[in-house]
Amino acid sequence: MAEALYRLMAWLSPAYPIGGFSYSHGIETAVEEGFIVDRASLVAWLQTVLAAGTGRVDGALFAAAWRAADTKDWHAFDTTAERAAAWRGTSEMALEARQQGGSFLSITRTAWPHPDLDAAHQRLDGEIALPVAVALAAAAHGIALPAALEAYLHAFTANLISAAVRTVPLGQSDGQIALASLEGAVRHALEAALAVADLDEVGTSTPLLDWCSLRHETQYTRLFRS
Repeated sequence: MAEALYRLMAWLSPAYPIGGFSYSHGIETAVEEGFIVDRASLVAWLQTVLAAGTGRVDGALFAAAWRAADTKDWHAFDTTAERAAAWRGTSEMALEARQQGGSFLSITRTAWPHPDLDAAHQRLDGEIALPVAVALAAAAHGIALPAALEAYLHAFTANLISAAVRTVPLGQSDGQIALASLEGAVRHALEAALAVADLDEVGTSTPLLDWCSLRHETQYTRLFRS
């Protein structure tokens, strides 16, 4: 248990060198367009992202990838990885998931090596979405699915709050209050992901998020890559 907690804290820390600080997941445009203007609107936005957008999809992908890796069903794992790579609404969202996933797999193979990580890197040629990469590492190192997925969803949420703190801007206290306010939403996203029996039943219903991402591709002034 102590080893699992230590590794999760390391892998999902903002200091882990995967470049998460350079992505806003459409929040930069949402701020530019006036959809996010304060803590309350940020919390409402992220609640939707977690329940009906990326949080729902990536949570389900994470759970499916972890279960496949845990049972060494590499055909199922690679199929999930391929779906995760394709399941992105815009080119920037695809870049965000792919670049961070590849970086995560690379540094984790170096710092916490495991044969399953090396094999996946070879099979997928290093192209892997972040939720699948973290799920693989967690399964390989014996970290239970609920704990790993909850930590992943928390880190995803915290990273977007950090982007909003820098962009709105919000104070650090508002950022932490927002994170505390989203505890229930993260828990619900976890429970929803664990309950998914078939990835074909999962989808998103956040067209405004996709629109913001598309707009960001041509936004004149940008701090973030997404």
